[in-house]
Amino acid sequence: MDVIVAGNRPELGKAREAIGPGRYALVPTMGALHEGHRSLIRLAAEQADQVVVSVFVNPLQFGPNEDFSRYPRTFEADLEVCAAEGVRVVFAPAVADMYLPDRQVAVSAGAMGTVVEGAFRPGHFDGVLTVVLKLLNLVQPDVAVFGQKDAQQLALIRRMVADLDLPIEIVGGPTVREADGLALSSRNRYLSPDDRVTALQLSKALRAGAVQREPDRIKEAARAVLETAARLDPPLLLDYLALVDPATFTEVTEKHRGEAILAVAAKVGATRLIDNVLLDLG
Repeated sequence: MDVIVAGNRPELGKAREAIGPGRYALVPTMGALHEGHRSLIRLAAEQADQVVVSVFVNPLQFGPNEDFSRYPRTFEADLEVCAAEGVRVVFAPAVADMYLPDRQVAVSAGAMGTVVEGAFRPGHFDGVLTVVLKLLNLVQPDVAVFGQKDAQQLALIRRMVADLDLPIEIVGGPTVREADGLALSSRNRYLSPDDRVTALQLSKALRAGAVQREPDRIKEAARAVLETAARLDPPLLLDYLALVDPATFTEVTEKHRGEAILAVAAKVGATRLIDNVLLDLG
């Protein structure tokens, strides 16, 4: 069956009517789809009868000095990916279809949105949660699928769903990596060959930390790799390395037991990359 493309709210409603009842899954994306997105679509197909993929580059989650205008837009290629994966509807609204010109109300990510990634991108998670809530309201899925690569985003969406009593199941899909270990990202296309050599130190640092079991040693092992990477050409410019509780994103202590996330963010040239690994501290 062909993919139905809905460019606005009325077209989305008609698409739902045409498909009919069943269990729906939503995979929200900003386009530039890659194998990581394919894995989320496949996971969504296991959870529901019909899969809806949204393609929307959300201006609210970009800061004034970030890459909104530069963010890759490959809609025709994205449609081909969706068709190949059996997606029934692609919802691709314009900014004017998503936000009123005099928009006033937004979602606040609270204190959890101001730490780790949020400390370096003020307001970012407010923009993420606002667009996600709108997409959930518009598509009305039974389940929504997000990638573990954006671990803090996933944790905040789960918290929003719990705090606002939304009748939607949130499923996290594992991070997909290239053969050399680099986490798949739409921004990887900006990396030069030399940039890529440096960027690989992110996953190397996470692996170094993951073999340790005590919080201090985990961060020490990862930081040693990152300090060496800072002397490469081009250098890796670290924003943060954090070991946090996966539900709250508060820093874990030496007494912490159970799951933890080792998260890192850094710039290589003009490209900012994030990565993380889920650990079990016993």
